Amino acid sequence: MRRRAVFFDRDDTLIENIPYLGDPEKVVLAEGARESLARLKAAGFLLFLVSNQSGVGRGWIRREEVEAVNRAIQSRLEVPFFSKIYLSFASPDNDPLGDRKPSPLFLWRAAHEFDIELGRSYFVGDRIADVLCGRNAGCRTILLAAKEPKREAARARDWARNLADRVVPSLSEAADWILASPPPA
Repeated sequence: MRRRAVFFDRDDTLIENIPYLGDPEKVVLAEGARESLARLKAAGFLLFLVSNQSGVGRGWIRREEVEAVNRAIQSRLEVPFFSKIYLSFASPDNDPLGDRKPSPLFLWRAAHEFDIELGRSYFVGDRIADVLCGRNAGCRTILLAAKEPKREAARARDWARNLADRVVPSLSEAADWILASPPPA
């Protein structure tokens, strides 16, 4: 039987969001991140991080800085939870590889590389692009809605709430729902 996975957005999902973060010293894990990932991994899920890092494409940060931040995340988690980290460095106006969320390209790659059944997998994130990415790949989707969006993002958040399979305020509750959900047939 093919494997199940949970795909996670990075900023405002697994870590506190600092726009265009390039300093690994500023990484702060989201509340319950380590415990939630541990529970999912113990249940047999493969775990992946999928993140748009447009600051690179815009010239505001370097790839090396993004990679240093990701190493800091893994260090703070204390366990190598992720089977792979997928990053899009494209800016919103220039996505030559077509890998920027909401594109499901990275999820399709993971499915091919790790024998994952996307219809039995999940995507957890805090934005409409995350929900659409998961839906575009055929995953069940969970919107983290811990913070109220900025005024200009409120409409997108409302849209995401309507499209997500589940809306929760925390990673712990996302893990609870995933673990309590029967696998789709």
